[in-house]
Formats: sequence, C-alpha cells, structure tokens
Amino acid sequence: MTAATQTTRDAISERPDLRLIGIIARKELRDAIRSKWFWLWAGAFGLLAAVLANVALPGSQVSEFGNFGRSAASLVALVQIIIPLMGLTLGAQSLAGQRESGAMRFLLSHPVSRTEAFWGTFSGLAAALMATATAGFGAAGLVTGLQGGGANAGSFVRIAILSWVLAVTMLGIGLLVSTFTNRSGAALGTAVFVWLTFAFLGDIGLMGTSVATDLPVSALFFAALANPVEAFRLASLTAFSGSLDVLGPAGTYAVDRLGDRLEPVLLATTALWAIVPAGLAAFRFNRSKDL
Repeated sequence: MTAATQTTRDAISERPDLRLIGIIARKELRDAIRSKWFWLWAGAFGLLAAVLANVALPGSQVSEFGNFGRSAASLVALVQIIIPLMGLTLGAQSLAGQRESGAMRFLLSHPVSRTEAFWGTFSGLAAALMATATAGFGAAGLVTGLQGGGANAGSFVRIAILSWVLAVTMLGIGLLVSTFTNRSGAALGTAVFVWLTFAFLGDIGLMGTSVATDLPVSALFFAALANPVEAFRLASLTAFSGSLDVLGPAGTYAVDRLGDRLEPVLLATTALWAIVPAGLAAFRFNRSKDL
C-alpha cells in the first residue's frame, strides 16, 4: 500500500479494527518480554518489593496505618520510584525508536491505520508494565501472607490496581514525549528529565516549595493532585489508612473540605491522569506527518 493510500484510509472515519490492534499488541508484548531490560526491571521490582515486605512487617503495628501499614507504605514509595521510570522510558523509546529504525513506516505501509498502530503499541506495552507490577506485588503479597499480614488484603489489592493505573499514566506520558521526536536517544533523555521533575515536585519538593514561598495549604494539596505520582500516593494512602491526616496540614485540609468525597476525587484524578496523556499522544501521533 502506498503512502497516499494509507493517508486516504486514515482520513476516512471508520471504526478501528480490534483484531489488528490485538495483533500489534501481542507483538509489542512479545518484544518486551524478549528484552533483557524487561526481566531486569521485573526482577528488581519483585525482589525489592519482597525485601521491603519482609523487613517492614515484623513489629510494624503502626496506629496511624493499622496492620501491615508500614509494609504498604514502603511498597507505595517503591512504586513511586520504579514504575514511573519504567513507564516513561518504555513509552518514550517506543514510537521514536520505531520511526528511527523505519519499523513504523513498514507497519503503516500495510492496511493498518495510525489509530490501530498507536493503540496496539499502547496496549502491548501496558500489558508488559502491568505484568511487571503484578510480579512485584505478587512477591510482596506472598511474603506478607506467609508472615500473617494478610488482614488488609483488600487494601493491598487496591494499591496494586492503583500501581497499574500509574503505569498506564506514565506510559501515556512517555508515548506523548515519543511523538515529538524521531530519535530514541532524545526521547529517552526527555523521559528521564520528566521523571526527575515528577520526583522533585513530589512530597519533599512540595514541602520545600511551601516553606520557601509560604504556599497556602489548599494550593499545596491541589499542586499534589497536579502531579500524577503524588496523586497515586494520596490515593494509595487512603486505601490503607482511610484518610490523609498523616500528611499533616494538607491532608487535614483535604479531609475537612472533601469529607466522604475525598476518595472519589482522588480516584477520579488518577483516572484522568491515565486517560488524558494517552489521548493526547494518540491525537498527536495521528496528526504527525513524519514516520
């Protein structure tokens, strides 16, 4: 199929072929599984999660968090570091790398639309990230269960699900970065910079900024929601502590102002972060002229 024919097909308003999306997704998943970096990330995350659970559980009855709260808090901190870096780098290198190698041009020379190519790539990479997160939480859950810390298994599962949402969010942002360059090296460097920005604007960065600029408590809370990593942390804290009082003034403000609406607001925020970057990346990729 010529480039002109492909452009004509993309211009026609038609429903994407789910079968083609599935084929591309399986190909991306197989490629990820064959990568040594995938197994390195998965192994490191699983090992660290198991070690943290083993170290944190003994004598970890913390009144603010309840049973196995310290273990859950440690896992949340680990997810905040590893999952965003994985998602951003994997997403950033995907489309840019395929354009740089010519693989994307080859794929679109077949009867495959840009929409199908993008969502197939997204789905396959998302499945790989979720598998990695599941391996880590599975290892931690096994250690927790063996040590008798399974009383809050429901909260543990909720945190695992939130980690999947964070992975999808970071993948979407990485793919968005990837749509702005044809060079995988430049995309990777940008992704690392974005990761450092999210990390800097996290808990410590927000606290330092509030002290230096006398930021109001309300602005501190909404600034946290504007950071997907912090939004994940806040939603996770409510999963096993029931409130954000442990965060000090900002948490107290959130509880006082939102009350019973706090958890739905946090969940809606994390859902928006998962949807919007991927949607913007798809829009940008569909409008891009270069391959």
